[in-house]
Amino acid sequence: MLLMVKGAWNYKHFVYSSIKSEINGRFSRSRLGGAWLILHPLAQALVLAFVLSKLLGARLSGIESDYAYAVYLLSGLLGWNVFAETTGNTIAMFRDRANLLKKISFPRVCIPLIVFGTSLVNHLILLVITLGIVWGLGIAPAESLLVIPLLILVNMGLAMGLGLVLSVFEVFVRDVGHFWQIIIQFWFWLTPIVYVADTLPQPVQTVLSYNPMYWVTNGYQQAIAYGSFPDLQPFAVVAASAAVLLGLGFFLFMRASSDIVDAL
Repeated sequence: MLLMVKGAWNYKHFVYSSIKSEINGRFSRSRLGGAWLILHPLAQALVLAFVLSKLLGARLSGIESDYAYAVYLLSGLLGWNVFAETTGNTIAMFRDRANLLKKISFPRVCIPLIVFGTSLVNHLILLVITLGIVWGLGIAPAESLLVIPLLILVNMGLAMGLGLVLSVFEVFVRDVGHFWQIIIQFWFWLTPIVYVADTLPQPVQTVLSYNPMYWVTNGYQQAIAYGSFPDLQPFAVVAASAAVLLGLGFFLFMRASSDIVDAL
């Protein structure tokens, strides 16, 4: 582990330049450039908010605002999208960089660090924009926003841990990535983002409480939409689960790193 940390530190400039290159290259041939980073999730939230609040009459209690449901939705999607993006990119990180791994010698741990850094920068940009939109809609910032860094840490830790575990298997079994695309769609609807858990029957709420992303997205919604601090007891369990997954992910990564390039 110490050798891994030392190797990553020695190649910190490589990691930084790779993160910068990935962010710039993502929209290099697009006329709108980095604006698409904002437009994609914003369009998703606006469509869902319009359909559910205007057409289906969805309402949100506890917030005195005509835009309460839209803010609730934006907050939940903010937490969910970074999780989905980070896990997806982490699972595919070795195959996406197969040529780089075969041609250049560098510590393999740099790859997950690049994925983490890229997702983190994207998430922070979206966070600032989301908070600006929420403020513009008349919901003032509250002290509960102080918990956001903790939410980000646990959210991305959970995503990286799960992604690392699956990325090792994906190198040897390519179906893993395809199965994940199906799983993540079901997982989205099993997480209270477009609906409020309190409106569901108690047995259903109990089942949903075992979903770690329920507590993560709920944390974003509580902090941003409701202006209150999330329940830290179940969130602590999620944080512990994220730590275990990260440990397992790096263990599998270190054990399989010598075979990964050969299997690509």
